[in-house]
Amino acid sequence: MHQEKRLPRNGKEGLLYGTIISTLTVLFMTTFSTVYFAGDFNGEIAFSILKMLPIMWIIVMIIEPTIFGRIAESLTAKFTKPSDSFNSKIMFRIVFTVLGMSAAMTLIGDVVGNGFHSELFSNWLQYWPRNFAIVLAAESLVIQPIARFIMVKLHEAQDRKAAVAA
Repeated sequence: MHQEKRLPRNGKEGLLYGTIISTLTVLFMTTFSTVYFAGDFNGEIAFSILKMLPIMWIIVMIIEPTIFGRIAESLTAKFTKPSDSFNSKIMFRIVFTVLGMSAAMTLIGDVVGNGFHSELFSNWLQYWPRNFAIVLAAESLVIQPIARFIMVKLHEAQDRKAAVAA
């Protein structure tokens, strides 16, 4: 029986897969946004990024699997058929997840970085489309392929171990 090697096969692997994607995305977007708004990179900016990373990572690790991952999975099932290719299903899943997560995290990131302020909603309207496009490209071209590569390597090691044990 053929098992998909690019995706997690159980909950433990799913947690690893999600952690890899979330960590890389949070690291990339927190760094990008902080440097973008600061206008430069120095020790103070680096320290600010280091303070925000754990907060943003925890938020992402909670809301992605509980809210946006479930919504993305449901929408992907509605827009694809079982016979559709792996790549089309993955792209739908990425688009729907990034749509929700970028919308939420643009708002949450502003609150974490600047607190509640009067321009919160107008900032969200201004920056969310940019964040969506950047994260969509990063997820599609770099982050998700890295996570799938790690899954392939993990499954190959498991298969080798099972073959030796048999």
